[in-house]
Amino acid sequence: MFILIAFINYTNAQDIVCSAKDKELFTQKINELNKDYKTSKSPGETIIFVGKSFLKTPYVEKTLEIGAKESLVINLQGLDCTTYVENVLAFTLMLKNNQSDFDTYTDYLEDIRYRNGKLNGYTSRLHYFSEWIANNQQKKLIKNITNDLGGISAEKEINFMSTHRDSYPFLKEQDNFKGIQEVEKVINQYPICYLPKDQIKSQEHLIESGDIIALVTSIKGLDITHTGFAIRETDGNIHLLHASSSGAVKISKLPLTEYLKKIKHNIGIIVSRVL
Repeated sequence: MFILIAFINYTNAQDIVCSAKDKELFTQKINELNKDYKTSKSPGETIIFVGKSFLKTPYVEKTLEIGAKESLVINLQGLDCTTYVENVLAFTLMLKNNQSDFDTYTDYLEDIRYRNGKLNGYTSRLHYFSEWIANNQQKKLIKNITNDLGGISAEKEINFMSTHRDSYPFLKEQDNFKGIQEVEKVINQYPICYLPKDQIKSQEHLIESGDIIALVTSIKGLDITHTGFAIRETDGNIHLLHASSSGAVKISKLPLTEYLKKIKHNIGIIVSRVL
């Protein structure tokens, strides 16, 4: 078990939860990336460059569900699928903007992880990945290109968190619970556009390495179950570069279309391009 040390980001006046080991890992990571980075890389190429640097990092779930209040949690020792995507994006922004300091990294991470880029309690975190996509598109960090790939719109009531309250410790607080219900009401005003799994193969040539792939589910009340990055491998097919619940950050052995066949309840994907 590692000891958590709270650092304060005075720019945004928010608590940051980070261990001494994670601060050390940040410094090592940014130095190693800067050493080998070529500024001529496209955003997609940079995403893959950064994403691969996390290969074999252990998969750890619920790393953000700690403490008595919502804080900006920095954990580079273990990642889940969402925190992996967030950290890759944060380090990518740092490389593209020639930045190396810890405060800038935490600013980027806060901007990516929270609604409108501001940490303001538990409900400000973008818990539902469909809202994560929409809000980061508003910030002009990414663009949802699913409709361009022939995606279809579907109406679905999103309420998994409020209907599974016992699974989320922070929802014991009534204000947080009511806040999540309000978030769900907003999400439910908009349909989910996704590319059905039986149409992915025909559109795969339009997906680029570095695109964010979100797995849409038929599970009641839930929008997305997993996410990662598209990566075109030597077999010519798109695979998934992701923090896998089977153990660590890895590249799927199977092409994306075959990988999805083994995912129960998967109905298709949402594809977003990093800008």
